[in-house]
Amino acid sequence: MDFQLIKDSIPSSPAFVLHADEIISALKVLNTLRHRCRCKVLYSIKSLPLYSVLELVKPFVDGFSVSSLFEARLADEVLTGQGGIHLTTPGIRPDEWDDIARLVTLISFNSLTQYQRFASANPAKSSMGLRVNPKLSFLNDDRFDPCRTYSKLGVDIDELWQSSCLHQVKGLHIHNVYSATDFMPLIKTIEKLRGYFGKSLAQLDWLNLGGGYLFNQINDHRPFMELVSKLKNEFELDIYIEPGKAVVGSAGYLLTTVIDSFVSDGKTIAILDTSVNHNPEVFEYQRQPELHEHDVKGNYPAILAGCTCLAGDVFGEYRFNKPLAIGDKLVFKEVGAYSLVKANRFNGYNLPDIYLFQDQQLKKLKQYNYQDYRQQWLTH
Repeated sequence: MDFQLIKDSIPSSPAFVLHADEIISALKVLNTLRHRCRCKVLYSIKSLPLYSVLELVKPFVDGFSVSSLFEARLADEVLTGQGGIHLTTPGIRPDEWDDIARLVTLISFNSLTQYQRFASANPAKSSMGLRVNPKLSFLNDDRFDPCRTYSKLGVDIDELWQSSCLHQVKGLHIHNVYSATDFMPLIKTIEKLRGYFGKSLAQLDWLNLGGGYLFNQINDHRPFMELVSKLKNEFELDIYIEPGKAVVGSAGYLLTTVIDSFVSDGKTIAILDTSVNHNPEVFEYQRQPELHEHDVKGNYPAILAGCTCLAGDVFGEYRFNKPLAIGDKLVFKEVGAYSLVKANRFNGYNLPDIYLFQDQQLKKLKQYNYQDYRQQWLTH
């Protein structure tokens, strides 16, 4: 990324910049796996459903993974029949069921009760399956862990084993990691799945291995390819993966400007024209995003804080090679996933402008204004 070009070319901030070439680079990694082990790739659009991204991704994938009716409608609009739509969600609304069933090609029901409630009404177009909770945790933080105690995500593997539903459904869906940089969790999960269901897996049409693996940050893909090939050869299954963050996570940047600076209790506070509400996971998970200008050896520390009146609107403490001044531009890195899609206008601060960076050119995709804010809160 040409950070100076971003700073010089974008007239105002905050601005969210997507690097198209980085997205394509991540997709090429997935496309190689797709051809080598014949797995099917679905882009999980919940990470970033921007229409331009979906159009960019479309040629490299077999469809989209969705979690709601609106996501399914957007996926259908982009795909125009040229790819599958796989839905899994903890809650299907009865009044939306007919539209969902019409749009999606595969459904992973989150519970046996939802499967029993909706299966009889399902048209033949959709292939029905179940999301399984394999009861294997690989995360230390319950906020990320799909297999946490009292999990709402998926059918308990013991409950599924004791039921007769495996002989009725067409596929299974597993997803029990977050930002994994090796395939050990997947290997152990499949071992457990095989231990429970054995040759019964051959009765299925497909197995969705979920998302959560940062394929472009994993150097050795051989364990994944061997696992997929073995599953396909032994059980004749279609194998799906549904990366989201792996596609767009490292391709998103947030440009911001210092609009005030002062000392509080002996530390420099720099107020930015953005806030954690433009990247809510900073606050939700107390995560400190990467900053391009940060230098661990810098002699000038400063706490970067957002411009809203929320006391916890703080990005963290960073170090710089020179004191920050009002008007300085800074760039947060690797904020492509779960940032813009969660962003809000708390305190009435506008959403970031959106740019696409491709072939050393910047293109403005979207700009919000007061009328967008006003329309959101009109009641008549």
